[in-house]
Amino acid sequence: MRYAGAMIEITPTLSIDEREIVEDFVRSSGPGGQNVNKLSTAVQLRFDIRTSPSLPNDVAIRAQKLAGRKLTQEGVVVILAQRFRTQERNREDARERLVALLREAATPPPPPRKATKPSKAAKARRLESKSRRSNVKSMRGGKISMD
Repeated sequence: MRYAGAMIEITPTLSIDEREIVEDFVRSSGPGGQNVNKLSTAVQLRFDIRTSPSLPNDVAIRAQKLAGRKLTQEGVVVILAQRFRTQERNREDARERLVALLREAATPPPPPRKATKPSKAAKARRLESKSRRSNVKSMRGGKISMD
């Protein structure tokens, strides 16, 4: 069991404090047998991206874009985990999904592609190929003489 205030590692250089995460337990609509109507096994995890002191600004912006429909108007990510029958497994699942989202946001986007022009040799090959194809097609049509 983790002690209060433990750090959750996202990348080797980025961690978030466990106290920034709010977990509510609600009734699950998923599997659970007879327990589904008695126990609150689903986990609703909330993490405020905008006010989190642990996240750098650029990571927070990318995380908000990646969150999509999971993000509220206030900038809170809400993850509902109800895949498993036990509260503990759903809790782990919700945290893993949050870590995966933040890990993806922490990786910087690839540098923009530099536009290049085809070389003279490439242009010559293309034109040569076009003229060969043109010759082949021009040989197909034509009149047949009856001499």
